[in-house]
Amino acid sequence: MSTTAKLPSRLHHTAYVTRDLEKTRQFYEDVIGLPLVATWCEVDELFGAERVYCHLFFGLADGSALAFFSFANPEDQELFGPKMPESPFHHIALNVDAETQAGIEQRANAAGLTAPDFYVLEHGYCRSIYLKDPNGMTVEFTHDHPKADEIAKVRRASAHAELKRWLGGDHTSNNTYR
Repeated sequence: MSTTAKLPSRLHHTAYVTRDLEKTRQFYEDVIGLPLVATWCEVDELFGAERVYCHLFFGLADGSALAFFSFANPEDQELFGPKMPESPFHHIALNVDAETQAGIEQRANAAGLTAPDFYVLEHGYCRSIYLKDPNGMTVEFTHDHPKADEIAKVRRASAHAELKRWLGGDHTSNNTYR
């Protein structure tokens, strides 16, 4: 990658289709603590048909958002999703501080969430809690290690060499932080 390429300034939003707007609102606002910052109810000509839909935006601290769509027409709802893979490796990860992570963890416990819908992983370079939302999507809330900047500098310096090593068949773990 060219070092002169200008990077995007931030994520504006990421969007998903939800089965149930109210359950999604309860999860993201009441359990996770993200404020509902916009509800857009719209009608558009999309993909050869008139689509009637609603989408919710839950705000993040940097001004970006998680957005969720729901369609009035059951055929549109089925056509566009949600079709979440049953893999924990398909997820969105959000950075939080320790206090925010602890609050989410407390609210998840109070809501009765348990594995596999809620679990914790100590990665060494960060601590992550994972929750499955009402649509089956995994959302990770990560708190970085106090030396995250130093760790990132080491990983950045060796990123291409480590990829080449892996692709060459050497699958030895390089996570010395656990």
